[in-house]
Amino acid sequence: MQVKNKDVIDIYIDINRWNYRSYSMREKYYFSNELYIKYLCRMRTPEKNVSKYIKTVKPDHYMLINMGGRARIRTLILVILVLATACNRNQITVKIAVTTDVHGMIYPYDFISRKTSENSLAHIYNYASAQRQNTDTAFFLLDNGDFLQGQPTVYYYNFVDTLEDHLSARVMNFMGYNAASVGNHDIETGPQVYDRIRTAFDFPWLAANAVRTSSGLPYFEPYTILKAGRIKIAVLGMITPGIPGWLPKNLWPDMEFLDMVETAREWVPRIMEEEDPDLLVGLFHSGTDASYGGNPDPYLNENAVMLVAEQVPGFDIIFAGHDHRVSSQWVNNNKGDSVLVIDPGSHGRFAGEASITFNKDERMISGKNIAMKDLEPSQSFQKQFNPEFVTISHYLQDTITWLEGEMDGLDAIFGPSSMMTLIHRLQLDLSEAQISFTAPLSIHAKLEAGPVLVSDMFKLYRFENMLYRMQLTGAEIDGFLEFATGLWFNTMSSPEDHLLQFNPGQAGRLAGPYYNFSSAAGINYTVDVTKNAGDRVEIQSLSDGSPFEKEASYSVAVNSYRGNGGGGHLTTGAGIPKEELSDRISWSTDRDLRYHLMEYLHRHDTLYSDVIDNWSCIPAHFSGPASISDRKELD
Repeated sequence: MQVKNKDVIDIYIDINRWNYRSYSMREKYYFSNELYIKYLCRMRTPEKNVSKYIKTVKPDHYMLINMGGRARIRTLILVILVLATACNRNQITVKIAVTTDVHGMIYPYDFISRKTSENSLAHIYNYASAQRQNTDTAFFLLDNGDFLQGQPTVYYYNFVDTLEDHLSARVMNFMGYNAASVGNHDIETGPQVYDRIRTAFDFPWLAANAVRTSSGLPYFEPYTILKAGRIKIAVLGMITPGIPGWLPKNLWPDMEFLDMVETAREWVPRIMEEEDPDLLVGLFHSGTDASYGGNPDPYLNENAVMLVAEQVPGFDIIFAGHDHRVSSQWVNNNKGDSVLVIDPGSHGRFAGEASITFNKDERMISGKNIAMKDLEPSQSFQKQFNPEFVTISHYLQDTITWLEGEMDGLDAIFGPSSMMTLIHRLQLDLSEAQISFTAPLSIHAKLEAGPVLVSDMFKLYRFENMLYRMQLTGAEIDGFLEFATGLWFNTMSSPEDHLLQFNPGQAGRLAGPYYNFSSAAGINYTVDVTKNAGDRVEIQSLSDGSPFEKEASYSVAVNSYRGNGGGGHLTTGAGIPKEELSDRISWSTDRDLRYHLMEYLHRHDTLYSDVIDNWSCIPAHFSGPASISDRKELD
């Protein structure tokens, strides 16, 4: 007989170590019952259908006294093994693995950096395949949103080849995903993409708090039920409600996004009453730090996972995402119950894993993040999707123009740079605006002199933002820049101080996201870093030499993220009420800026790495040395 239960093995060893010949019959009886009690204590709560075995093991005193020592022990061992086998039949182990914020990292190859990668869905598939080989465990694979944006793999099937079945759907169906939540970058692709792909998924796509404006009903499915034998697992999906502050309305025309805590309070009782699940799982495309993202208010909070975990009883496990952070922690809700919260980071670097063992009246829950760098990518996966790999590679290898010199994304956070100059010129050319605002989208992007390929466009512009032309007053433009530089620069009292704001005690970590470090073109200005935030910017004139007046109105080019209030520059900084932002938009592109950047560069045989030198940090004898030392810290 093969013994799998460790407790039984331990007891078996104890019995074999017992020199029964050296004890009296009464001592043998006493010791054998101690072993039996030890086993029952370890088994916790046995099922009803093993009660007959328990009764059998409770022997009559006189019967035991008259049994031979060796026969008595063998009988006890046999009874314990039968008991263990019966109990194990009623124990169910479930493992739930979650990916999040994959951002198109399908292959073990980064098409943007043109390097192999130690994390991808090919690695996740290897992990999932190994888990499914374990017949003693029911395995479920979930995704937590933001799949459709990032790598060229998804961009190509979002916007270039729209006739073929979407690669993402085919990949996730092949991998056997059981459910997924919707992410904000999935919505960013627009209804033509997300409505097309949701019909191609073999699994439910969840977002209970994304509801139709026309009916108030969920646009996507609110929850799903997974079954493992007699065990029923409910999975409630939600999306971050911050989308209206980032994306234009035409990308979510018949949709609104509700508060996550309120939505959970509505759906959890319904699920409990209608489904009576053995386990309730939250699959939330939202982060764990409610203070992150510039909106610390609990209502409609972008990163409300902990708020839900603490304020809405019923959840056993919540999987987080959106913030690209890696964590696994226990949280107590307002009823004193523990909730396991797992955040698996991004780009397939980790699989968040929760293991649950169900006995009759008890559950044991544990969780961790599994690193994919320790696994090999699946060869069968790569073979299955190799034709698409070749197609995407050919698309990305097309030459757009020729770069004279080089461009380094890190330059953009220390002053005017060639990379930001390119984006400013594109925005001014497209919008015919007087002034342009933009911020670095990657400080790690570098372009060497030579051919500029389609793949380089994903370094230059990471997101599928549209371009707006808006009307702002001179005072609002000044407020915008004061807000941006307040997030960006430190207040210096000597050249030895930092120029940039860093997190205290965290060397090389910026205090805020660099995509909020907006600079301007079309005006000449200085930033005095010896002054406090809010009183640093002095705008001298428009770049054509004409005067800049705070009472005048100017046309300004901004991307759709910023134009919809993202980062707070227009609302908190410029003081424009959020509900009035749409009225300020006088024009918009109908395609994303990356597309227009490619078209712009196609019209130029050579791209020069020159710089619009229209602003600077002063005094130079402070900012100059500090730039050098801060750059070393970031490098």
